[in-house]
Amino acid sequence: MRLTTRRFVHLKKVSEVKCSTDTSSEVEEEPPSRSVGVTISDLPALKALPPVKPLSSTSRTARKFKQTYFSGITDRQWNDWRWQIANRVRSKDVLEKFLVLTPAEKAALEDHQTKLPLAITPYFLSLLAGRDTEYALRRTVVPTVNEFIALPGEADDPLGEENQSPVPGLVHRYPDRVLFLTLDFCSTYCRYCTRSRIVGHGRLFFNRRRLEQALDYIRRTPSIRDVLLSGGDPLTLGDVRLEWLLKRLRQIEHVEIIRIGTKIPAVLPQRITPQLVKMLRRYHPLWMSLHFTHPDECTPEAYRACQRLADAGIPLGSQTVLLRGINDSVEVMRDLLHHLLKMRVRPYYLYQCDPITGSSHFRTSVEKGLEIIRGLRGFTSGYAIPTYVIDAPGGGGKIPLMPDYCQGRDGDSIVLRNYEEKLYRYPDAL
Repeated sequence: MRLTTRRFVHLKKVSEVKCSTDTSSEVEEEPPSRSVGVTISDLPALKALPPVKPLSSTSRTARKFKQTYFSGITDRQWNDWRWQIANRVRSKDVLEKFLVLTPAEKAALEDHQTKLPLAITPYFLSLLAGRDTEYALRRTVVPTVNEFIALPGEADDPLGEENQSPVPGLVHRYPDRVLFLTLDFCSTYCRYCTRSRIVGHGRLFFNRRRLEQALDYIRRTPSIRDVLLSGGDPLTLGDVRLEWLLKRLRQIEHVEIIRIGTKIPAVLPQRITPQLVKMLRRYHPLWMSLHFTHPDECTPEAYRACQRLADAGIPLGSQTVLLRGINDSVEVMRDLLHHLLKMRVRPYYLYQCDPITGSSHFRTSVEKGLEIIRGLRGFTSGYAIPTYVIDAPGGGGKIPLMPDYCQGRDGDSIVLRNYEEKLYRYPDAL
């Protein structure tokens, strides 16, 4: 029995190829270097691959937390993303049932001056329970009085998004792409959020009149080829509403790619359901920018969520914010980046924390960011190294920063410094 091919595609007819074909078969065309007349008996036997072990839908940490605090809840309810959102912790009194609050945390929650409301999913809270008060993930979601301290150079809208918004909820900063703020709701609010002036305040609902206004602007602007859906978190929308928006974007001929910015796989991985993924794959090319901050967010649930997205052919990238005392060491950052690669998430950006009002306790020096890049470059996979950027205040866009690897010129050569601090010369005659 011979392998057959359904058809041949000829880019250049150099000579006539004679072979036996059967137009009823469905075999892929072989590369030109392969012989068409190979028989199956000539091929080596393929060994059966071991079955892939399915990832647990609930990690040990989450199961213990559920048994302690939600013993009357079934696994099905716990793994229902709508139940998770409906049962978010949103007040000091409820939070105290799970965590012993510090005076600084109590004061912040009692004062009601924080620009950003409190909201934590039970799933993400399970990662905090039983940890000390300085635990990294706790500091990212539980407010403290440090948020009341405003320093010079900080602003509610440090990136100048309001000045680059031609219609409500749409930011047009770069020539060929726009940021589309779909809603102002998140399942869990990060205390260092760049859009704390908007999210959680009911300023941006999923209002079709507003959305149609933004869609009309995109239709009328043919230079826009890339649309990034953000917010708030677009994946907190139900499948029907999210598909409504994706379908209308796909009907705009000059929109080439759609991206979704989300933290859902880290804080609410139960949202990544087979039904959601099945719907998303209908709107390729679709990309997703995830937000992972610390290796402890890379739980079995997060792995499972990313596996589903990646298996659906959605390219995944991660945008990580550099945060003081949370991920500002080479060891912690490297651990996170290695987890991301195993989850098939490409580390994309490492952001210098934006100078949002009340964010000084989160911000590191720029030199700290460069130190981390120096500690990664050459010491781990190139794929694991994100681009370190500052989103320029006032709307200047993302500016990449790199350690000084180019040491200058020496005659007809460029002097380069490698990761081991050794100098090399590259010929580069002017």
